[in-house]
Amino acid sequence: MTPKEHNIAILIMAAGTSSRMKAIKQLLPWGNTTLIGNALKNAQDSNAATILTVLGAYKEEIIKETQFGDTETVYTPDWKMGLGNSIACGTKHLLKKEEDYDGVLIMLTDQPYIDGQYLNTMMDNFTNSQHSIIATKYTGRVGVPAIFGKAHFEALLALDSDFGARDIIKTHIKNVLTLSPKGKEVDIDTLEEYERVKKSDK
Repeated sequence: MTPKEHNIAILIMAAGTSSRMKAIKQLLPWGNTTLIGNALKNAQDSNAATILTVLGAYKEEIIKETQFGDTETVYTPDWKMGLGNSIACGTKHLLKKEEDYDGVLIMLTDQPYIDGQYLNTMMDNFTNSQHSIIATKYTGRVGVPAIFGKAHFEALLALDSDFGARDIIKTHIKNVLTLSPKGKEVDIDTLEEYERVKKSDK
C-alpha cells in the first residue's frame, strides 16, 4: 500500500501534566530521542496524511526540545480540563483544513512500542472494513490508539473533561473492530514504570 493512500490524520496527545510522573513525561529519554520524539517518529513512519501534536502544559519546554519536522502542533488552552478537551481541540484544528479526512487516529506519547507498523495495520483495517472505529484491545477493555471515522467527528468535537474517546467507543461498540497490539500497548504512567520498561527495552 502506497503512502498517503489512507486519508487519515494522526492526533498525538501531548498536552497533559504527567502529574503521576513528577517529571515532564513527554521529554523523558527514549533511545536516541524522547518519548514524544519517539511517538513523532512512529507516526511519521506510518502512511498517515497529516500528523498533529496537541500541546498544553510544558508547551515551551517541549517545543524547545523537539524536532517536529514537517508535522504540525496546536496549543490547547484548556489542557487542565483533561484528555477529552485536548482531543476536541485537535479535532477542531484538523477539520478547519481543506483536506476531507476519512478518519482521525488518536495516539498517546507514553506508549513507546506503538510503531508505524501497528499504526499502518490499524489504517489498513479501517480502509478495508465497514467498521467506523478501529480500537486497540487491552485486557478487559478497548481503547486508544483508535481510529474514528467521519461519523464520529461531531462526537470528538463534543468531548470534554467528563466524556473521553473511550466513551465513544463504548457507545458505538457494534461498529468497533478491535485489534491486538501483541504487547505494543505498554504505557508509562509513573517513573517506576518508565524505569522498568526502559530496562526491559535494552
